[in-house]
Amino acid sequence: MMDIHIHTNGFNRPTSSRPRREVLHHQPLPTPIPAPVYNLINQIIPRELLLRVFSFLDVLSLCRCASVCKYWNQVALDGSNWQKVDLFNFQTDVKGPVVENLSKRCGGFLKSLSLHDCQCVTDAALELFAQSCHNIVVLNLTGCIRITDVTCQNLGRYCSRLQKLDLESCLKVSDQSLSALSIGCQHLSELNVSWCGQITDTGIRVLTTGCSRLTSFRARGCHQLSDDGLKHLGHNCPGLQVANLHGCMRVTDETVISLSLGCRNLQCLCLSKCPRLTDASLVHLGQGCHDLKTLEVAGCSQFTDSGFHALTKNCHSIERLDLEDCVLISNATLSHLALNCPHLSKLSLSHCELITDEGIGHLGGSVSAAESLTFLELDNCPLITDASLGHLNGCLNLQRIELYDCQFITHAGIHRLRTHLPNVLVHTYFAPVTPPPSVGGGRRRLCRCCCVIL
Repeated sequence: MMDIHIHTNGFNRPTSSRPRREVLHHQPLPTPIPAPVYNLINQIIPRELLLRVFSFLDVLSLCRCASVCKYWNQVALDGSNWQKVDLFNFQTDVKGPVVENLSKRCGGFLKSLSLHDCQCVTDAALELFAQSCHNIVVLNLTGCIRITDVTCQNLGRYCSRLQKLDLESCLKVSDQSLSALSIGCQHLSELNVSWCGQITDTGIRVLTTGCSRLTSFRARGCHQLSDDGLKHLGHNCPGLQVANLHGCMRVTDETVISLSLGCRNLQCLCLSKCPRLTDASLVHLGQGCHDLKTLEVAGCSQFTDSGFHALTKNCHSIERLDLEDCVLISNATLSHLALNCPHLSKLSLSHCELITDEGIGHLGGSVSAAESLTFLELDNCPLITDASLGHLNGCLNLQRIELYDCQFITHAGIHRLRTHLPNVLVHTYFAPVTPPPSVGGGRRRLCRCCCVIL
């Protein structure tokens, strides 16, 4: 029997253009490993050590190990290896039976579970989960659009140790869920109900009564919330450190004043797209929240230089500041930041149309900017010129700058900046040059449509 072989040179490339014929010599099959020798590996390695090794594996690796042999199957599927499970990468495949089997397998061992965007999971599967995995501490249900208040009621009934819960975009969740959590999950420290449109002030008031240990509360896009509910965060949750109220358009200074008075440890606050806020909010934050590190107030169009002056007098720990569309601020605000915020690393000034080269000079010339500033956003600042880029030459840690629609920024200015900061990423856009009008007594140019009509 003849066969054809193509010899290669070690890089999977043929050494000759013509294959040559060779006689295929039958090689003896390798001797199978005796079962006693195979089992010897499992006998040498203690079960406790194998469990320890498996504890570092992810879900997919554990499933592969479970397919090796019966013994490894038992060890890999031991509940102690499944204390933290993230099924985000399998979201399209995760249905009710998967969660139910996982719940039975893990039981009380499971401490952290992520079902992020597992849209097929329902209340029925999570009911068995709540009953079986009563020691759960962290649960992420972001985007599980089929779950309702029933799931939160079961969590409140069975999962008293729950500390972190993410319900973002669970559109069927309402105030009843918050009421159940308030009663049964009083150790809750982090809660995300962003884009849960049925949440109202009543739910927030009830929640804060029972869950007074909250350190993080996120409610982006909850349009029904107002001061009547959110002020209770300041009244009942003194340990609050993170609050995100992005897009809660009914919020006024009353909520911010309540947070400033009651939550002295507040470090991260997002008030973007809360257009009713005034400088009074900034004044009270400056008086009460001296540890503030991140403040996002994009679209708060009533804030002025006076408000930021009051804020920065006492809040010297600010690291990230988003002032996009704060259209009333001017160079004075940048002067206050340069003097009082030595740790400022990320700053957005997009659409702040009163900012000029002078303000960037205040910022870039400060010692703090030279050491800390890493990101600067200047999109749609029409008065900014190449001179501003020159003021940033000393910001040695600057990594990225946004310059979209800054009409007076040129290629030459960016080139000069990069000679001083070769690693900086510059994002910009230069509109196509408009051709000049025709000179002399030539015939006026007509558009294509007019030519057709004529």
